[in-house]
Amino acid sequence: MLEGSALNSLPDLSACDREPIHIPGSIQPHGVMLVADSTGTIVRHTAGDVERLLRVKLNPDKPLADFIGADLAGKAALMAGDAKGGFVGSLDATGWSVDITAHVSGEFLIVEVEPRQEPEKSSAEILGSLESASGALDRSLSLKGLCDVAAREFRKLTQYDRVMIYHFVDDGAGMVLAEDRQPHLHSFMNHHFPASDIPQQARALYVRNPIRVLPDAGYTPAVLEPQWRSAAPLDMSDSILRSVSPIHLRYLKNMGVAASASISIVKDSALWGLIACHNETPQVIPYHVRAACRTLASSFARQIKLIEETDTYRDRLRLRGSEDALIAALSRRGPLEEDITDHLDEFARLFSGDGFAVMRGDTIFTVGVCPPEGDIHQLSEWLIWKSAESIFSTDRLAAAYPAAEDFQNIAAGVLALLLSVEERWLLIWFRAEEIQVVKWAGNPHKAVELKPGEILSPRASFEAWQETVRGRSRRWTLVEIEGAARIRQELSEIGQIRRLRDLNRQLTEAASAKDLLLDQKQFLIGEVNHRVQNSLQLVSSFLSFQARDSGDPVFKDAVAEARRRINAVSLLHRSLYRGDVIGVTDAGRYVEELCDNLIVSFGEEWKKHFSLRLGPVMLPIDRVIPLGLVVTELVININKYAYGGAPGPVDVALTEDRTRFRLVVADKGQGRISVRPGFGTRMMTGLVAQLSGELLFEDNAPGLRVAVSAPIVV
Repeated sequence: MLEGSALNSLPDLSACDREPIHIPGSIQPHGVMLVADSTGTIVRHTAGDVERLLRVKLNPDKPLADFIGADLAGKAALMAGDAKGGFVGSLDATGWSVDITAHVSGEFLIVEVEPRQEPEKSSAEILGSLESASGALDRSLSLKGLCDVAAREFRKLTQYDRVMIYHFVDDGAGMVLAEDRQPHLHSFMNHHFPASDIPQQARALYVRNPIRVLPDAGYTPAVLEPQWRSAAPLDMSDSILRSVSPIHLRYLKNMGVAASASISIVKDSALWGLIACHNETPQVIPYHVRAACRTLASSFARQIKLIEETDTYRDRLRLRGSEDALIAALSRRGPLEEDITDHLDEFARLFSGDGFAVMRGDTIFTVGVCPPEGDIHQLSEWLIWKSAESIFSTDRLAAAYPAAEDFQNIAAGVLALLLSVEERWLLIWFRAEEIQVVKWAGNPHKAVELKPGEILSPRASFEAWQETVRGRSRRWTLVEIEGAARIRQELSEIGQIRRLRDLNRQLTEAASAKDLLLDQKQFLIGEVNHRVQNSLQLVSSFLSFQARDSGDPVFKDAVAEARRRINAVSLLHRSLYRGDVIGVTDAGRYVEELCDNLIVSFGEEWKKHFSLRLGPVMLPIDRVIPLGLVVTELVININKYAYGGAPGPVDVALTEDRTRFRLVVADKGQGRISVRPGFGTRMMTGLVAQLSGELLFEDNAPGLRVAVSAPIVV
């Protein structure tokens, strides 16, 4: 890997990245390409020595069947419906045989023909080799051991002189993790190759087409004939015979490689690395061996994933155990910041920091090897400025924060956890610089040297070259970054729990004081209510005595109405001043009790005639009083005028609609007998106006229907 200042000295490789390697317009000449129309019937273009390999006289627009026979042509045509394509079959004749594959590219069916190598391994031999190789991979317990086995097994399959397991690291460069080679060849083990050796579009093709073979690096390309005249060039991304970039051919020549093959290691749909195969002499890898390599590479990638996930799981378990122990230790009931500062050593060890610092406001606590406090203050301000990132990590702090160059020997890497922007509260782990000596396969700084007017060309030297890389610490792993996020969440929850606990204590104290005041208030209210009830009872009794002593029926009726109104006020007073009601009351419950009292005053024979539909409408006390008086007046009127004192149907409904309530009182009596408002009507009108409501009289056919609508709160 190339790091630090060395990375900045590399030239711009975008020209290499823009090279259209998927549309070369030519193939490697050891095979033949037939380009048929979309139906797979007529061959429009060919490339390679068709007459030599297929023993067919080449003519324009010749049927595909004339080249490979009707049966194989039919099978190839079926590939037009298969997005991936694949093996069509073999064509055998006296003295020669070929393997045929096909795939679709745009509107064309591409048929590729390769000579079969003799003697060829049997299916049993291939399956036996695969089974043996897969078993060896499955028995590997470490990534290093797995790659060593893979290099050895792929070399057995391909019979090439050198096989390397090549892994792409963070910056796109490649590192050789394992190698199996002829003894006389020099080793590339643990060497790095710069990212420029494999441009981006080539990496994309490695994912799409997992195996590429170049049997002879000194070949002369075979172009498509007749000349391609379509608007869009032929896309050969999925072609095994596709001609390779001239830059790559020169690269191989500079390495002394006559034949090469690359097999992609694809993990989770991403290019993890390559199995790079080199040979000192030209050598073909036939289709059946390539198929075996693809199968083994899939098994290899799955085993890599299994080992990496197992290692990650172990790291997570270890870290989670340390996290749980640390969180359990934060058991004090005091401020959280005091708990953290009392466990500085445990926090430092949690993520293997060489130093650890806690900053809150202008106060800093440190343990281990840390930068000076002034530098920590400035770094913290920069980290808070990046407050969108609650967790920040880097193993090259100076690259993002240039001021860190002054202390990168003790803090080249940082893992920062932001607890609060407002309180300027951070936890920071530091890792010291680890000076690395990186071995390169050639000088990466001379990978591309262009003079004015020259085209891009690969580096010429692959002799071992090394450089010292500074300004970098041990890398923070994904497991550690995930752990930091969990710690932040857990500390946040601890802080919230403690704040809630403190708030609950304060509320409990306030509630206790309030309960005492309420008890005192309830006592006073009870006394007031007792005296009011006594006063109302005295008034009601006095009226009763007056009515009994009087011989005037009209006076007796008037006294009875007055007593009913007094009873309504008395009932309202009792309901409003119960111990469980303060400020508001359930108007539906109150109207129900009010009607029960009115029924008692009218006589029990009225009970079966009352129909109550009363919803739970919560009204302020000052609005329930006029409502109760309105209900009392309407029911008295029904008794007096609708039925002449005889029992009859009475419907009372109370409902809530958003911000308003609606009261309806209806009867089936003789209806409204006078349009001239009397005392009762004027009183109801005044009470409804007090409620800021509306009073409507409607024909109930028969009878009268009175509706009151008013806001719940004014």
